[in-house]
Amino acid sequence: MNYQDIQFKVEEGIGFITLNRPEKRNALSLNLMLEMINLLKSIKKNAEIKVLIIRGEGPVFSSGHDLSEMLEGDVVSYRFIFDTCTQMMQAIRDLPQPVIAQVQGMATAAGCQLVATCDLAVASPEARFATPGVRIGLFCHTPQVPLSRAVGRKRAMEMLLTGRPVTAEEALSYGLINKVVPADRLAEETLSLAKHIAQASPLTLALGKKSFYSQIEAEEARAYDYAQEIMSLNAMTGDAREGISAFLKKRTPQWKGK
Repeated sequence: MNYQDIQFKVEEGIGFITLNRPEKRNALSLNLMLEMINLLKSIKKNAEIKVLIIRGEGPVFSSGHDLSEMLEGDVVSYRFIFDTCTQMMQAIRDLPQPVIAQVQGMATAAGCQLVATCDLAVASPEARFATPGVRIGLFCHTPQVPLSRAVGRKRAMEMLLTGRPVTAEEALSYGLINKVVPADRLAEETLSLAKHIAQASPLTLALGKKSFYSQIEAEEARAYDYAQEIMSLNAMTGDAREGISAFLKKRTPQWKGK
């Protein structure tokens, strides 16, 4: 399918989604979000894609919602925009493939939400992260959902109440991103991380991602109950038995995805 506001390609089992509205600071227009949902549904079914990287064209990762679409709306139109954004974020979480944000510049509001939603994030020193809705009378209610789960409560509240952009190094210390690398090595380092992850069994990755988000907000005893059940089922898979056998015999495992 030909997309207008995003680009997509696959190379050696790694999928690349590029937000492609640089003239609009990669604002998440309704059309862009609908295109993303459509694409993510197809990626979910594509076993050839092991890891997904999301990046932005131009100097800005994403400035968040396209405010030009929100100037003269009613509650129905606003709800549709925010419902669509939530569907896009949930589609990322529902993917069996791990998703890495490659952040080269500013990520604000729903753009920061997108970074927080991705499983991992790599940023350049020039990257900045902010939830500045409070400054324009529209609190970042939906961006706070993944943000407050990615960083501590006090850090999240500070970002939400002040709208102040935080640096890449601050975001690293908050736990919002995984690493900061020089701008000229950002693509290389992100791809290296993706390729390292892609060496694992895709079935194991899918089970691990699902179980992580299923247990993370649960009470500890319930989390253990769930984790031991899913781990027992994981141990019964062919890939687990192949991986254990390969480890014991000191050979490279041959994954079957079963």
